[in-house]
Amino acid sequence: MSYFTELALQYIDGSWRPGRGAWDIIDFNPYDGEKLASITVASADEVDEAYRAAQRAQKDWADTNAYTRRLVFERALRLVEEREAEISDAIVDELGGTRLKAGFELHLAKEFLREAIQLALRPQGRVIPSPVDGKENRLYRVPVGVVGVISPFNFPFLLSLKSVAPALALGNGVVLKPHQNTPICGGALVAKIFEDAGLPAGLLNVVITDIAEIGDAFLTHPVPKVISFTGSDAVGQHVATVCASQFKHAVLELGGNSALTVLDDADVDYAVDAAVFSRYVHQGQVCMAANRILVDRKVEKEFTEKFVAKVRSLKVGDPRDPSTVIGPVINSTQADAISGVVDQALAEGATALLHGRTVGNVVEPSVLTGLPADSPVLRQEIFGPVALLIPFDGDEEAVAVANDTPYGLSGAVHTRDVERGVAFARRIDTGMIHVNDGTVHDEPLVAFGGEKRSGLGRLNGEATVEAFTTQKWISVQHGRSQFPF
Repeated sequence: MSYFTELALQYIDGSWRPGRGAWDIIDFNPYDGEKLASITVASADEVDEAYRAAQRAQKDWADTNAYTRRLVFERALRLVEEREAEISDAIVDELGGTRLKAGFELHLAKEFLREAIQLALRPQGRVIPSPVDGKENRLYRVPVGVVGVISPFNFPFLLSLKSVAPALALGNGVVLKPHQNTPICGGALVAKIFEDAGLPAGLLNVVITDIAEIGDAFLTHPVPKVISFTGSDAVGQHVATVCASQFKHAVLELGGNSALTVLDDADVDYAVDAAVFSRYVHQGQVCMAANRILVDRKVEKEFTEKFVAKVRSLKVGDPRDPSTVIGPVINSTQADAISGVVDQALAEGATALLHGRTVGNVVEPSVLTGLPADSPVLRQEIFGPVALLIPFDGDEEAVAVANDTPYGLSGAVHTRDVERGVAFARRIDTGMIHVNDGTVHDEPLVAFGGEKRSGLGRLNGEATVEAFTTQKWISVQHGRSQFPF
């Protein structure tokens, strides 16, 4: 089937239908500008219909035996495996992902579906002792009800599934709003997979729309108890503020300015490989990407020469070509913003060891060094193929530089002494950091999330159970209580 022809619709209460909003989202291929789809946006009334449908369907779903629920996720996994080639093509066309990136995204998507199968059985109740004679305290873990999910454009299929699948597995209903640049991979395709897997109608709804049409209706609607948002820290701050005013729980996976640090005893060749991948995977449009590459001056010359040579060798261009490493960024606004950051850094005194051109939405890689310590560029997230090389003298200075950012999502440190690496990692103010690896890493069982402006809360494994369920205390008094009056 042609996903862009057949799925260019809203999916509400088990029905595929056009939106009733006032304008259309045009879905373009960011590499060649081809029009992929035109989708009339959902109105605020349709957002209400989606949430109400999820609320109605959720009660029976929560009462369904968990062993029965998990069958849906087993079938969904098989469907992704069977349709992997078609989904990969859609990722390449809709978001300019390379073949390598599409394979990486689908591998993780399948891993998270496997985890969702197990999550259906994960919630467990407890019986807690009481100081009151004859009292039995039962603590149940129950679904929150309905979860609203807002997913980003960079890994849309994976990052939609990462919240949608566990929320459903744990007995909730879901309304998903994908990014308007990736409405098919991030929204409609997810709905189609679960529809074909036999998920009951109404449990999962997809509304393709924008704040220009619905305002904050997705956030302020009374039905959802949890909002799971992945995106920029600026928008995440707004989501958190609105959710707090509505007494909703917000799970926020936001931006980063991660540092990959190369200590003086590192395996330089291996560190170069890790740094190039961590900075340039998916054109640098990854929240965990290594914005800053910190290098001890004792190995700076060797590392820099090898790093620049490897970056220079990366093939740039058509993402359909399996040998392409760097394809287009998502749109012209993003391309212009990346070019602007490079220009700003150069105006501040940086040196371009490699200065890539921008042709359409294809931004060639740049490598910059010599930025002044007070440069704002060093403290912002650069969502594109621009590496900042920062030399340092000794571990103390490296720790100070790595922590000099308002973000704290990921990081990495390279050293031949593992325990030195662990000691260094423990001093970095970040939610995740990896010794002798890249900064871009995610696993279904390990808590994923950031500190500072990089987010609130965690997902994956037990953290996901915490995010999408709540605790309910039911006490049973055996015999009669004694009351004071």
